[in-house]
Amino acid sequence: MTPDKKHLALKIYKTSILVFKDRDRYVTGEYRFRRGYSKHNPRKMVRVWAEKEMRNLKRLVTAGIRCPSPIEVRENVLVMDFLGDDDGWASPRLKDAQLPAEDVERLYKSMLEATRTMFHACKLVHADLSEYNVLYHEGELWFIDVSQSVEHDHPSAFDFLRKDLTNIDDFWKVRTGTLGLRRSFEYVTRELGENESADALFARLLDEAAKGDDGGDDAEGEHEDAVFKKAYIPRTLDQVFDPERDAEKLNRGEGDALIYSNVIGVEPSRAQQQQTEDDTGATAKPKKAVVVHFEDGRDVSGDELESASESDDDEEDGEGAGEGDKDGKAFVERQPRGHRHEDRDAKKERKKAVKEEAREKRKNKMPKAEKKKKVKASRGGK
Repeated sequence: MTPDKKHLALKIYKTSILVFKDRDRYVTGEYRFRRGYSKHNPRKMVRVWAEKEMRNLKRLVTAGIRCPSPIEVRENVLVMDFLGDDDGWASPRLKDAQLPAEDVERLYKSMLEATRTMFHACKLVHADLSEYNVLYHEGELWFIDVSQSVEHDHPSAFDFLRKDLTNIDDFWKVRTGTLGLRRSFEYVTRELGENESADALFARLLDEAAKGDDGGDDAEGEHEDAVFKKAYIPRTLDQVFDPERDAEKLNRGEGDALIYSNVIGVEPSRAQQQQTEDDTGATAKPKKAVVVHFEDGRDVSGDELESASESDDDEEDGEGAGEGDKDGKAFVERQPRGHRHEDRDAKKERKKAVKEEAREKRKNKMPKAEKKKKVKASRGGK
C-alpha cells in the first residue's frame, strides 16, 4: 500500500532458470532484442523480462486498452496498479468470473476489439491470451501478463496470434455466437478501407458465421478452422510458397481464397463486390477487382495483372516466334532452374536414374583396404 492507502500490485519474477527455459522463442527474432540478451544468466534474463512487460504495458495504456498501468520496474520487480476492491482482494480471472448473461456478447466483442487494437495500434501480439490472463474488473475485461508479448513482425507472431484466437473462440463459443478462428483472424489482422469501420467488419463477419451455422455447415466450419490452424501464413510476398499458382487465383478473382491476402496487401476491392443488375433483370455477382499493393508504393489492378499474364502466355505459346524478337532471334522457352516445378513422375524417374548411377559406381569402387595400401605406398611407406 502507498502512504495514501492505495493498493498497488507487485509482480516478482523468479530467478530460476527452469522458468525461462522455453522463453527464447519469444525473444529471438524481435527487433527490440537485436543486440542480444543473456541466455545463461537467469538474473539478467528476468531483468529483461520485467523491462519487456513494462514497455508492453505502456503501449497498451497509450492505445487505450484496459490493463494495469505500470509504475516502476527495479531489477526483477514490477510495480503496477492493483485491479481489485478496496480491501485488497484481486478481481477474478475470466475463467472464474460470474458473467451476466446480457453482457456475454458485448464482452466477447470487446475482447476481440482489444486484440485488434493491440495488433494494429500497439504492434503487439499477446502470445499467451486466454481466460487465465484476463481479469473481470468493474464489469469489463482487463488484459494482464504481457511479458511474453511479441511485436507483430516477429517470425512467430502469426502462430502466437492463431493460438490466442483459438483460446478466445474455445472459451466464448459455448456462451455466445462467435466468428470462428478463420474469421477472427481476418477481423484482427485486416486493414480497414476508407469507408469501413471495425464495428461494420465485425457485424459482417458475425452475420456470415451465423448464416453458416443456420445452414448446417458446422462440420465444414470446424474442418476449415482445423486446416487454418496448421496453414502456413507468409508475412511478405517473398515468403509466398507458389506465387504462380496464387497469381492465377488473383486473375480469376479468387483472392479471398488466399489465407495471407489480408496481411500483405493482396485483397479484393470491397467497393466493387456489390451485386449489379444484368440485362435480364437478374441479380448477378461481378468478378472481384483485385489490387496488389507493392512496397514501393505501386498499386497494380487485377486487370493489369491479367493482361500481363495473357501476353506472357502468348509468348510461351510461340506466337510471333517466326517473326523473331528485336534482335531477330527466335524465341526459345527457358526451363525453370532446379526441381521446384518438376512433375511427380519426372521426379520419380530422376531419382531412379540417380540411384542406378550410384549403384554402377559402387560396382567399380576400389575396396577401402586396397585404397589405403596404395595411398601408403605413394607416400614412400611413411
